[in-house]
Amino acid sequence: MTPAADERFARLRLARTDRIGPVAFSQLLGRYGSAVRVLEVLPDLVRKSGAASIPPPVADIERELADGERIGARLLVLGDPDYPEMLAALDPPPPILWARGRFELLNAPCVAVVGARIASAGGQRIARGLALQLGQAGHVVVSGMARGIDAAAHEGALATGTVAVLGGGVDDVYPPEHADLYARLIDQGCVVSESPV
Repeated sequence: MTPAADERFARLRLARTDRIGPVAFSQLLGRYGSAVRVLEVLPDLVRKSGAASIPPPVADIERELADGERIGARLLVLGDPDYPEMLAALDPPPPILWARGRFELLNAPCVAVVGARIASAGGQRIARGLALQLGQAGHVVVSGMARGIDAAAHEGALATGTVAVLGGGVDDVYPPEHADLYARLIDQGCVVSESPV
């Protein structure tokens, strides 16, 4: 069942609340049934516990959604039918993801290939070849778009499917010299992040 628009908005807002990580997010949803309800009771919970968990202003969430729309990113909220099944099975799963590119890759069998940022030419050649073979065998190669092994793995798997998991937002091209790789990932692969755009 797809969360309604107000619930999706509330889940994003709850996920952006200080001191509410994936564990607390899952526990609160389990206890109260919806993020809308959690946001209603959160002031009482904060007052009783003394914690400083204050949801961000609605305007901040509206701006994040507008920023995502502006760059063509897609918000995947836990509970959406297209939220990646393998991530939903984690304990706890990431509450929200932003994605750009071929979203269907997120539900394919995946293998992570990560390694040193300062890698030898031989190591990078092996990573490219391994990623190519994994892709030809039907796996999506997941890495982090970092220098060295990560970039080589993405290069090797671009033709068959690769996903870059970024530490910054899905619009954060880092390192800057990977701007061309990033553009090809958006076109041929997928870029995902838990961080705001």
